[in-house]
Amino acid sequence: MKLDTIFAFTLVYILLLITSPEFPSAAGDDVGSVISASLFEELLKHRNDQLCEGKGFYSYNAFVTAASSFGAFGTTGDFNTRKREVVAFLAQSSHETTGGGGGSPPDGPYAWGYCFVTERDKSKQYCDGVGPCALGKSYYGRGPLQLTHNYNYALAGNGLQLDLINNPDLVAQNPVVSFKAAIWFWMTPQGNKPSCHDVITNRWTPSSADIAANRVPGYGVITNIINGGVECGNGPTSSSNDRIGFYKRYCDVLGLPSGSNLDCSNQRPFGP
Repeated sequence: MKLDTIFAFTLVYILLLITSPEFPSAAGDDVGSVISASLFEELLKHRNDQLCEGKGFYSYNAFVTAASSFGAFGTTGDFNTRKREVVAFLAQSSHETTGGGGGSPPDGPYAWGYCFVTERDKSKQYCDGVGPCALGKSYYGRGPLQLTHNYNYALAGNGLQLDLINNPDLVAQNPVVSFKAAIWFWMTPQGNKPSCHDVITNRWTPSSADIAANRVPGYGVITNIINGGVECGNGPTSSSNDRIGFYKRYCDVLGLPSGSNLDCSNQRPFGP
């Protein structure tokens, strides 16, 4: 076979490989190329409102900096898949930190994500006997995905090489760490749960147990991963509907169809 023919075949193979949905984007093609600073502002337009505890905390630069520590986040698959992952992450975390749930807020409730950094009810310590707790420390929700429970702080701390058991407040004090903790949870499978990342980038295949529990690929199973024990399997809930509302708005802004299987109302929660 002639060299130019070999070269042509090799070039075609490489092009097919790098355009595959399973192939991460090229180096330098990071989250910043998926969502610009102006888009970030449009999606989270009231996060710096005077009414928000998180005023000035959740910055675009902190988000992009944190995301760069996770090579596959927002860089896996074709461009629409990459956009969908960022949209899904921001939608789920917007629900967790929303400040627009009541009344008739300006621009509607789905423009008020990232209003809070910490859980409003701080009365619980969330030291559950699984893993260590530090004296006088509480493990209530902090950050974009409201990291909660001592064992999650321990796992996230190990993953990020930070002592979050003795210093859980770091997740609410350092915006880069705060985003890193949330993205770590997003990227990491736990027990029989897939990672949110694998679900939204079409890298998860449901097991027979998943199929029997109606856990099928889609945004709804991500809600199941995050808070299935509370929100899934009992018909529509206001919380699940709120997550979907953020997702649909963000999809519209980025020109994405929202797709199917958005809720988890008929899914059984993931078991232990």
